[in-house]
Amino acid sequence: MADKFYFEPYKIEQLQASYDVAIIGAGGAGLTAALQAVELGLKPVVFEKMERLGGNTNRASSGMNASETSVQLKHGVIDDFKDFYQETYVGGGKLNDPKLLEYFASHTSQAIAWLQEQGIRLDDLTITGAMSKPRTHRPASTAPIGAFMITNLLKQLQQKQVAIFNQTKVIELMMDDAKQKICGIKLEDADQKIHQVEVKAVILASGGFGASQELMNKYRPDLAHYKTTNHEGATGDGLALATALGAQLRDMDLIQIHPTVQQDNPHVYLIGEAVRGEGAILINQDAKRFVNELATRKIVSNAISALEQKSAYLIFGEEVFKRVQALAFYAHIGLVIQAQSISQLAKQINVDATKLENTLTTWNQAVDSNNDSQFGRTTGLRVIKQAPYYAIHIAPAIHYTMGGIHADQYTRVLDENGTPIAGLYAAGEVVGGLHGNNRIGGNSIAETVVFGRQAAIQVARYLQN
Repeated sequence: MADKFYFEPYKIEQLQASYDVAIIGAGGAGLTAALQAVELGLKPVVFEKMERLGGNTNRASSGMNASETSVQLKHGVIDDFKDFYQETYVGGGKLNDPKLLEYFASHTSQAIAWLQEQGIRLDDLTITGAMSKPRTHRPASTAPIGAFMITNLLKQLQQKQVAIFNQTKVIELMMDDAKQKICGIKLEDADQKIHQVEVKAVILASGGFGASQELMNKYRPDLAHYKTTNHEGATGDGLALATALGAQLRDMDLIQIHPTVQQDNPHVYLIGEAVRGEGAILINQDAKRFVNELATRKIVSNAISALEQKSAYLIFGEEVFKRVQALAFYAHIGLVIQAQSISQLAKQINVDATKLENTLTTWNQAVDSNNDSQFGRTTGLRVIKQAPYYAIHIAPAIHYTMGGIHADQYTRVLDENGTPIAGLYAAGEVVGGLHGNNRIGGNSIAETVVFGRQAAIQVARYLQN
């Protein structure tokens, strides 16, 4: 077994007086931007306010959506990015920014190829809700995508000696008033000492605000009582930095609730969409299915919230367990109920055994005939026949903030007049508009890579002028 990789962040004493570009946030978008920037010959620096690097990307489990990839062809999947565009558009309530979405959908294949060049291979496929074809790329091991990506991006950045500082919070973006462009940043280190660094451009990759009680109360007070899947640092810092320079925000009331979150313990765990994508079903307390499990997250979440218990159970067999590596982790930490028979499982989750048997029989017949006459599910069809049988208790929780900074397809941050703020770029969840009113599972990781790369490319173009 290979030694476990550990990335040693730079110490504040190693901070230099100037860099080409400061990247704020060390999640998927920030690390991708840093790697693309250094490949383009720039001198980037990354600042992360948390101790742990990776942000919410660490928690991503299902995979990375992409269309027209060589991986799909190897799996016999013939795709069209226009279909990907349309399904994402419909899934987002047709509220997606068309230009952002067109750039996104047409550049995911390049993003997969670029990752492969970095040794980050996503050779397996699964499927997520609202998608008609397997587009969700993941490691061949079926390991959770997030930690896999962060680890491998950090390996590349370490080799290229890119400076990454943790526990370092950027508190102000500085403008050259005469030239009206970004000229530096102010930051606060772990000892609350203030530093000033000269930079020619800034990429905001600080994530969303799903863990901010203050912003949730401001924009969606109806969701203030929900738990969140977000890490505690997802508090919208990038929004504040950008608006201080006159940046426009958009779609701030569009908050995604993820339907399948295990939250019976103090620590909240998102149960990734790949579990349903590989064949799990949802049942209510009457042991019956109640929704197409691979409809959009909005539809599935609303269906669960409409139940008397406001919660449901994911049900699956060994067939699914073997297809999603994350399930072994969930089982290890006690989130998964396991039984050797359906009747035993029914007893453990307090549902009627006969009704559960009938539900599974009906489901297996639907899979065998490729016809889910109950709810019209057409993807993720896999029988539940092989013991052990499993259940996970889930309920909806705040997961993703679709709103954020108004940026264009070139990742340029726009002010209230729609004019780019010179030298200021943004990528990832900090940006609003791409996902409309509902993000499709697997699109967030794709967004971080597509627009993380784009931000670095556009900074390089900006600095050439």
